[in-house]
Amino acid sequence: MANVLTTTDLQGALPLIARGKVRDLYEVDDKTLLFVATDRISAYDVIMENGIPEKGILLTLCTQTWFQLLQEAIPTLKTHFITLDLPPSIPESLRPTLQNRAMQVRKLRILPIEAIVRGYITGSAWNEYKKSGTVHGLAVPAGLQESEIFPNGPIYTPSTKAEQGEHDENIHPDKAKEIIGEKYADKVAELAVTLYKTAHAYALTRGVIIADTKFEFGVDEETGDVVLADEVLTPDSSRFWPKDEYEVGRGQASFDKQFLRDWLVKEGLKGKPGVSMTEKIAKKTSEKYREAWERITGGN
Repeated sequence: MANVLTTTDLQGALPLIARGKVRDLYEVDDKTLLFVATDRISAYDVIMENGIPEKGILLTLCTQTWFQLLQEAIPTLKTHFITLDLPPSIPESLRPTLQNRAMQVRKLRILPIEAIVRGYITGSAWNEYKKSGTVHGLAVPAGLQESEIFPNGPIYTPSTKAEQGEHDENIHPDKAKEIIGEKYADKVAELAVTLYKTAHAYALTRGVIIADTKFEFGVDEETGDVVLADEVLTPDSSRFWPKDEYEVGRGQASFDKQFLRDWLVKEGLKGKPGVSMTEKIAKKTSEKYREAWERITGGN
């Protein structure tokens, strides 16, 4: 399939630091990394054998747009983003492939939790609530329906950050304090909810509901600042619903990989390694990512 990049090779231009589920990380210098978003896609913590056309470009441009929007709204916000420009050492032959799917970012000490904020009760939160009336062990109002907005505002529900191939574990906010320390945990919780509220309000003006999202944060070792890192508010890290189709009491259509997840479940392939998507599924998923990007950014 055209326009699919599932792995990168910079031909020795920069040293490879790590390959994640989606991103390949290279070292530019002792303070800078190059994040390259491939077209790999994972579902249920398993990476598919084939990729989603243009996914890495859409994720990168979406993240850049959100960094700009959030910094305009929250002037004190620090992010790891430097530029979409490629380092001079990248060979000319690779530049067309890497442009707009790679970003130079500040090297940080990444905090080992996922900062999840939920505005609506859905997914694993809904499953837990049906069983115990709680979300990540937190008491929430009784009588909520599926996909309903949390009546007291969005809630912070962190998870552990598992190694590749392992599963993240939902944890109580108090557990996050044990893992990263109270000072950082309180700042992350406060900042994550503020970012969600800001993004949610903006997305509504574009016809999109952000049901929930996860942020990652790092620490600038020189200043001690908590810094927003990694991808931000993309269909990979968030649950986007079309506002005009939203209805309480049922699951929602979404602009993310839910289409792929549903297919895996239907075909009995959930969590199984070595799965290749059909061309139809890959194309349909690509269209979902593009629609989310176009709605939120205007396609610019």
